[in-house]
Amino acid sequence: MGAASSDPQAPTGPLKGRGLVAELPWVRRWRSLVAGIGGPVSGLERCWGARRRAQPQRCPGEQLPRLAEKVASEWPIPQFVSLFLPEFPVRPPVGQQELKILGFVAKGSFGTVLKVLDCGQEKVFAVKVVPKGEVLRRDTLKQCKEEVSIQRQVSHPFVHCLGDSWQGQRHLFIMCTYCSTGDLYSLWAAAGRLTEASIRLFAAELVLVLGYLHDLGIMHRDVKMENILLDERGHVKLTDFGLSRHLRRGERASTICGTLQYMAPEVLSGGPYSHSADWWSLGVLLFTLAAGQFPVPPERDHLAMLASVNRCSYESPGCLSRGLSLLLSELLCRNPLRRPRYLHHFESHLFFRGVSFDAELLQKQPVPCVVAARQAEATALGPSGAFADFDCDLLASLSRPWPD
Repeated sequence: MGAASSDPQAPTGPLKGRGLVAELPWVRRWRSLVAGIGGPVSGLERCWGARRRAQPQRCPGEQLPRLAEKVASEWPIPQFVSLFLPEFPVRPPVGQQELKILGFVAKGSFGTVLKVLDCGQEKVFAVKVVPKGEVLRRDTLKQCKEEVSIQRQVSHPFVHCLGDSWQGQRHLFIMCTYCSTGDLYSLWAAAGRLTEASIRLFAAELVLVLGYLHDLGIMHRDVKMENILLDERGHVKLTDFGLSRHLRRGERASTICGTLQYMAPEVLSGGPYSHSADWWSLGVLLFTLAAGQFPVPPERDHLAMLASVNRCSYESPGCLSRGLSLLLSELLCRNPLRRPRYLHHFESHLFFRGVSFDAELLQKQPVPCVVAARQAEATALGPSGAFADFDCDLLASLSRPWPD
């Protein structure tokens, strides 16, 4: 909206009601917009707003705040709210009108993730909080809506599926189930290298989920260890569809996006690229799990990264089996058309000999390395030490949920 107005000149005398200024048409439009924006505010946002105004310290034993959503009742819906519809309704879903913050999970480039308790369902969830202002400033409104649309579409044992989504005054909320075990990166960082048996199981599960997404016409575009959560038995849950997009078989994309160390050369060069780029990312992930280090160190930008990728031979360590070395060389092929990309390519592969590509069968047995890591962590924490050094002044650190 511009500063100039095309409204006819206002009368010079006072008017009844609120006075001359309040009756001007452009003033009425601004009053309506501002009044609407100040309407439906989530309990989470109210809690943050109160925290910014006054931040008294809480004792470690004090109960964390309960977060109750307020249902919107104003009509018409302001433009600042309607922009995010229908993917982000203006009211909290039924049964989730009271949330309690339990902890801080992570802060990423697209928002803050909190661990919360749904008091109605008595279940723990992870809630991704994304500032509306940053969505509009970065021109990522379409991508945010696409993320929710994709997550509502998918349902797979190895996908971290969407719980609900809604909006408040200044933030978008995306809620998913909470995985207490952590992510694959944390497991790898602690272990250094994983056994081929563990790599084979993780690889088979990721092959199934990527094939499922590609058959639906969905490209993830950010396959990496940090985006692979592990459930209580150690099985994968692919998450974070913030960069995903609908891409039917045969179509091509050209946006340079993802995480530099995992990006395929055709993505780094600006496209065109297809679903095969996800398989390159899987190759980088498996190489890192097996070798204990990334095949190419990170660079400052995509051009420098492309140069490093083109120079790298991607030669597998000599300690790896012939089957795994062969799989890595095929996934990390610079020609995307020569990478394995269909389920039958993997079912007949030497590395997966004896593996059943059935999600139900794969989930029957727990993953030994994950179970061992959980037991070691529980022993180290002790029966009452899990939150011994937890920062109970949580909301103070979330006064700016978007990273600098």
